[in-house]
Amino acid sequence: MSAAGRAPCGLPRIGLGTAVQGPRPDPVRAAVLRAIQLGYRHFDTAAHYATEAPIGDAAAEAVRTGAVASAGALHHVQGLVIISAQPSICSNLQMEYVDLYMVHWPVTMKAGRFTAPFTPEDFEPFDMRAVWEAMEECHRLGLAKAIGVCNFSCKKLETLLSFATIPPVVNQVEINPVWQQHKLREFCREKGIQLCAYSPLGAKGTHWGSDSVMDSCVLHEIAKSKGKTVAQVCLRWVYEQGDCLIVKSFDEGRMKENLDIVGWELTEEERQRISKIPQRKINQGRRYVSELGPYKSLEELWDGEIQYK
Repeated sequence: MSAAGRAPCGLPRIGLGTAVQGPRPDPVRAAVLRAIQLGYRHFDTAAHYATEAPIGDAAAEAVRTGAVASAGALHHVQGLVIISAQPSICSNLQMEYVDLYMVHWPVTMKAGRFTAPFTPEDFEPFDMRAVWEAMEECHRLGLAKAIGVCNFSCKKLETLLSFATIPPVVNQVEINPVWQQHKLREFCREKGIQLCAYSPLGAKGTHWGSDSVMDSCVLHEIAKSKGKTVAQVCLRWVYEQGDCLIVKSFDEGRMKENLDIVGWELTEEERQRISKIPQRKINQGRRYVSELGPYKSLEELWDGEIQYK
C-alpha cells in the first residue's frame, strides 16, 4: 500500500487517472494492473473515458494473482456528465458498488451525448435538485458508498448544500500551482468537503491543457535545489494542501515517481514562492458554454470564480 495514506473521508490521497483519447482497453488494463502492483488503490474513471471495463478486468486479475486480497481493497471513483442511476457502471467494473460516484460537471446533456464536440441542441437544463436526488438514491441503494461533485464553484456548492439530504463528500476540481483554488479550499474546509485535484501537472499535451505548470521557472528552480522532478514538486505542493490528487501516467517509471512525494516536504520559503505564481485557470470548460445552453459565458459556468486571461 502507498505510504501516501488516506484523506479523512477515507479516499486514498493519490489516485490514478484513466482518461484516454479513444478506446484503448489493452493499455489501460495493463497500466491499471501495474499500478495496483505498485501500490495505487484509487482509480478515477468516467463513462466517456470508456475505461470502466479494462479497470474491472485489471482489478479481477489483481485478485486472481494475489496483488490484492479483494476488489474491495481498491477505490473506484466514477464521474458522469449525464447523471442517472445506471446499473451498467458497476457491471462494467465487475463490482457490486463504486466507492465514490460524482457529478462530473454541473451540466446535463441529452442521452448518449457526452462526447465533444457538442452542438447547442445537445444541452438540457441542469436540474441540480433532481440530479442530486438521483445521486442520493444511488447511495441509498448501495450502488455508491459515497457521492460527490466535480467542477462546482462555491456558489453551486452552497446551493446544493441548501437542500441536500446527503452532502457531497468530495469536490473534484482543477488544482495545481497555476490554479491554487484558495477561495474554494477555504469554503470546502469549512463545510467538511474534501477537495480532490485533477490536472495537478497542468495536463500538458492534452487538447485543453497547458505547459504553464511543467515549464514554470519557479518550479524548475525548486525541483533542482531539492533533487526532485518538477512533477514531484507540483504533487507535493498539492499534497501539502490536504487535497487528494489524480495523476495520470501509464509509464511505469512515472507511476513510481508520482507516488514518491512523502518523506520530504517543501520549505516555507518554497511554499511562499509557489504562492506568488500568477494564477490562471487551465481547464475552462468552454465546451459547456453556448448561447442556447444553460451557461452563456464562462462567468456563468464558474459563477465568476475564474481567471483565464
